[in-house]
Amino acid sequence: MKQRLCVYGPAGERGQRIDGHHVLMAETHGALLVALEHRFYGQSLNPDGLETETLTHLSSQQALSDLAVFRLYISRRFGLSRANTWISFGGSYAGALSAWLRGKFPHLIYGAVASSAPVQAQLDFSSYNRVVANSLMNEAVGGSKKCVAEVKGVFAAVEAALLMGNETEVGKDFGCCETPLKPEDKTELLQSLADVFMGTVQYNEEGVAFSIAELCDIMTNESEACEAYDRLVKIVAMYRARENVPCLDVSHEKLVLELSNTKASSSYRQWFYQTCTEFGFYQTCEDTHCLFSHVSTLESQTELCSRLFNIPQDSLPARIDFTNQYYGGNRPQTQRVLYVNGNIDPWKELSVVWNDTMVDDDRVILIDGTAHCMDMNADKSMDKPALHQARKEIERRVAMWLKSAALHHMV
Repeated sequence: MKQRLCVYGPAGERGQRIDGHHVLMAETHGALLVALEHRFYGQSLNPDGLETETLTHLSSQQALSDLAVFRLYISRRFGLSRANTWISFGGSYAGALSAWLRGKFPHLIYGAVASSAPVQAQLDFSSYNRVVANSLMNEAVGGSKKCVAEVKGVFAAVEAALLMGNETEVGKDFGCCETPLKPEDKTELLQSLADVFMGTVQYNEEGVAFSIAELCDIMTNESEACEAYDRLVKIVAMYRARENVPCLDVSHEKLVLELSNTKASSSYRQWFYQTCTEFGFYQTCEDTHCLFSHVSTLESQTELCSRLFNIPQDSLPARIDFTNQYYGGNRPQTQRVLYVNGNIDPWKELSVVWNDTMVDDDRVILIDGTAHCMDMNADKSMDKPALHQARKEIERRVAMWLKSAALHHMV
């Protein structure tokens, strides 16, 4: 079961963004725009591979130190002085890095924009699926109470079919690569089905197979098929066609092998390591708010930490507590950091979504009807008015920082 987290900005598993709103702002202000790839991601892989011993150098703290050294290198390389103002940008994990870079190196970074930034580490991220349910119920983005009821009911039906011994039929219905006979394979199937809905909510209308509106329209359209089960079968078939997925891989053993591959070019092993050592972020489904199968437990996910990296499960709470103490969690004591979030994005639960008059009473932008990292894209005519306005506010804030920095350097 794979966590959903996009990574954009000064460091990230998806590489540097060479387009987007921050690029347009750089052009407007005649700024130098630079980006640094995160150690162990993208092309920046250790030549010795991804053995657990080498992964000890993979951490957010090391990434921030790399960024600080990079900042000093660029200043020397381009002959920059203290009069040049540095502002960092990032989205998702890189958004957290952007905020933390300003917090830990305030003498190097004057301001930071942190989009969809999960700055609060959390072991059991059950609230992720609570937001998924609320967003699927949100009529403003095409959701409804009926949609939520249909989704909850159909997952109960699929789980019941698996428990009654109908694994072969269910496997064929959803185009599985193999029949989910083992309990752990059934869990992978149920999580793969949930991922369709989770991904739709997180990235609504941006680079995913469905929007919330389309997904809920199919789930509630009884003329499509009388049974919700058949409508889910149709959704999965459409998902596989749109995402070019030949079949759903539901083998837990294959997943473990993928995570164990120390020569892989993907970023999954590295990111899972960081969830074990720093962040948690395990999107569980054990409480009553979750629409999906309750077999997705904290135990089933953290068990892989000890299995893959020899990290004891009982050490995870202390590791996550340290992360929050070190960075300040979602109550950071840092000024000139702008936290931007969409209100249907599950990751907003771990970001800063309220102003703090004791620290900074103007540090939050919460965008109505908007998903993960959407503000980082360039303006498009079909974007929601709230998104247009949010980008204007980001521009205003950046311009204000640059002006105040210029005045400071004149003194």
